Amino acid sequence: MQLIEPARAEAVLEREAEGGATTISSLIRRAQSGDRAAFEQIYRENVGRVFAICLRLLADSTRAQELTQDVFVRAWEMIGTFRGESAFSSWLYRLAVNVVLTDLRSKKRRTARVMITDDLSVYDKASNTANPGNVIDLERAIALLPEHARAVFVLHDIEGYQHGEIAEITGVAEGTSKAQLHRARKLLREALER
Repeated sequence: MQLIEPARAEAVLEREAEGGATTISSLIRRAQSGDRAAFEQIYRENVGRVFAICLRLLADSTRAQELTQDVFVRAWEMIGTFRGESAFSSWLYRLAVNVVLTDLRSKKRRTARVMITDDLSVYDKASNTANPGNVIDLERAIALLPEHARAVFVLHDIEGYQHGEIAEITGVAEGTSKAQLHRARKLLREALER
């Protein structure tokens, strides 16, 4: 997708602002009809939150930046499918979570669940409790959660979504969201007690 020059996009938005406030629904309608300046404004308003979700789910800044761009490329390609039945942010965050989960699944298949490590002491509970310097921090513990449990934990406890919203974003049942959150919290407690 090729966006128009930022100066031109700002001029378009300034002209529109003179005639009245730009609403997200008007930006979406314009983007759905191919208006790149409108989509650029949507991008600017949402890129920070999308990046934050990707970063929390991946725990890798470089990969989170790459997938944030992938999310917006897919959003541009799929914006015509947004029907307005939910908030646009829910639609976009669901798209972001799906892009990240797809990437994690493909990475998992590529690595065939092989983990190579020279330092096995991180798995020895006795050595971790004996030396407080080995205590795992919260961010690393979150990064080590299984992908679905991590997604629900990030969306609920960090981003503040309710289970119904999480179910809508991730495409799972509300009860599954609650179970995954319980699982994530349990695994985090265990990891932080090491």
